[in-house]
Amino acid sequence: MDIDSERARKLAAELPGSAARVCDITDESAVREMFASLPTLDVLVNNAGIGLVGGLEETQLPDFQRLFRVNVEGAFLVTRYAMPLLVASHGSIVNIGSVAGMIGVKRRFAYCATKGAIIAMTRQLAVDYPTQIRVNCICPATVDTPFVEAYLEKYHKHEKEKMRAELNQRQPIGRLGQPVEIAHLALYLSSAEAAFVTGSVVTIDGGWTAA
Repeated sequence: MDIDSERARKLAAELPGSAARVCDITDESAVREMFASLPTLDVLVNNAGIGLVGGLEETQLPDFQRLFRVNVEGAFLVTRYAMPLLVASHGSIVNIGSVAGMIGVKRRFAYCATKGAIIAMTRQLAVDYPTQIRVNCICPATVDTPFVEAYLEKYHKHEKEKMRAELNQRQPIGRLGQPVEIAHLALYLSSAEAAFVTGSVVTIDGGWTAA
């Protein structure tokens, strides 16, 4: 499920048995209609997110609101309309948070605020639905994704390799995370092997929050 129809359909073509659904998660009617079209749902992964570089005094209200609209309100709408299906299946929710929701990251005021909200939402849902569903949150450090490439292109176009090296070294392990590593953790949290895991906030951060 994505707002980018071309890339979503391309990915679906690579995954046997999958299908792409195009949906703007900030549009309540679109989200409602999308979930109304699903007969069943076992696992929901809330993975949509955008970022912003800037401290408090650099952050403009429209940008702050835009981050909350996508990162927090989007997750709220998707979860709200998915919930009846998940309760019916005793399903699982995996929210993708960030270490930025657990610690302060320089010049990431709005982003830290949104990811802190995702962590709080995860724990609250686990309390409200203790036996009906499981809800957990994955908090990665910097992962080598198009999200990072877009950041480098926007803010460090003329020094990409220098900044890429700094991003690698920001994790004590000395490298960026890989998407497949996050996916394996999401797979575990969605599986029967994790039946006793709910309300957890799990870091996968190369040692960042331990340092």
